[in-house]
Amino acid sequence: MRKNKKPKLINRRIEENEAFLKSKLGLDVSFDVGFRELTILKKKVQLYYVTGLVDTGVVIEIIKKFISVNDDEIKETDIYEVLDNRVVHQQLEKADTFEKAIDQLLSGLLVVFVDGESECFIVDVRSYPGRSPEEPDTEKVVRGARDGYTENIIENTALTRRRIRDERLRNEIMQIGERSKTDVCISYLQDVADDGLIALIKDELSQIEVDGISMADKTIEEYLVHQGMNPYPLVRYTERPDVASTHLLEGHVLIMVDTSPSMIIMPTTFFHHVQHAEEYRESPAVGTFVRWVRFLGIFASIFLLPLWLLLVVEPQLLPPNLSFIGPNETGNIPIVVQILLADIGIEFLRMAAIHTPTPLSTAMGLIAAVLIGEIAIKVGLFSSEVILYVAISAIGSFATPSYELSVANKIIRILLVLLTFFFHVPGFIIGMTCLLLFLANIRSLQTPYLWPFLPFNGKALSQILFRVSVPLSKTRPSIVHPKNNRKQV
Repeated sequence: MRKNKKPKLINRRIEENEAFLKSKLGLDVSFDVGFRELTILKKKVQLYYVTGLVDTGVVIEIIKKFISVNDDEIKETDIYEVLDNRVVHQQLEKADTFEKAIDQLLSGLLVVFVDGESECFIVDVRSYPGRSPEEPDTEKVVRGARDGYTENIIENTALTRRRIRDERLRNEIMQIGERSKTDVCISYLQDVADDGLIALIKDELSQIEVDGISMADKTIEEYLVHQGMNPYPLVRYTERPDVASTHLLEGHVLIMVDTSPSMIIMPTTFFHHVQHAEEYRESPAVGTFVRWVRFLGIFASIFLLPLWLLLVVEPQLLPPNLSFIGPNETGNIPIVVQILLADIGIEFLRMAAIHTPTPLSTAMGLIAAVLIGEIAIKVGLFSSEVILYVAISAIGSFATPSYELSVANKIIRILLVLLTFFFHVPGFIIGMTCLLLFLANIRSLQTPYLWPFLPFNGKALSQILFRVSVPLSKTRPSIVHPKNNRKQV
């Protein structure tokens, strides 16, 4: 953040202001910084803007209104008051310092200086380039809204406000980054969200000292939660306005960062990352079924490969009727190496799919899955059982709603495979125990990561295991410490 220093006041002499802005903004160098000077009632009026960030039509309309003053007013008129009334826009403010004027100018607003006046007009004529709201690729639903957040923070607040038309919804904005001056918005319900949580988030944001946050939401997250080398996500991301609005109603705080379509939801637990909007677009019974299938897939993505490897290296653990489990042909490479190579190969495919143009990604997947996989089995590089169980684990990872959680589970899976191979049963048991203890000790903004399992809350845990109908869900989660605990009030 900008260090405290005495702000430079706007000069009454417009020539002095022009010289300062030329040296500060590089008007003669940067082609995208626009400048227009008008003479109105024998006084100079200067307009500054950034090309590409303003609505050209609105700027032209304002210029027309300013020029018409020469025909409609007499020379003795107070030009400052006349122009104040002639600005054809609903958002107008005044500033008396260059710091505020320049920050707003570079954010896409129009700044107007009048000769002889120590204040300038700031008109919000922003029109950021960007795409229209569309359904997020990572959070698709069979039924439900098809709009999603975009890279425009103004559109994002509007998408949220459309769903929560409550006068107690607050959208507080600040700028972070000495050079980027990125807009960051904190959204919460004033009578629901915990005041201590809001104060903590504001304090953490205000202490950020960085040149810029070009990586937007991820940079903000790293400053807020101090994750370190912990692979598990400590905040939840969403690009769906309905999901964000639901969390606001529960008492969570939403952080929006301009240029990012992903909203940060705080605080969150492990179980926030395993739920999906699709569950709430179906009946409670169907939603519960979908949720349990997803839980099974997540469990398989972590423990299936280590458990199968344990049964391979310790075949005496298998009952007689399950003796078929295990590779019929061991191949030329040790099983654990096959598992690791196949698991990393799946990661290669995922990366290749991201970086491959869409028309070619399908062909790439077919080549990798059919040709490479089939040939690798035939030449003895992999056994067919390894490919089978690695594929099931990969599908479980893809079934995980949170991408960050799926990658963290993959890392844990590889560690469990290595522990199981080297130490067999003790390694598998110790690995699972260490994982549970590790998750139990994680805190996200002073929130236990495994709540409501640890610390135990039976009622809240039942609502995670079973999709409860909305009329029966009358209280907000206690973990966010809401000021208003009851819903539907």
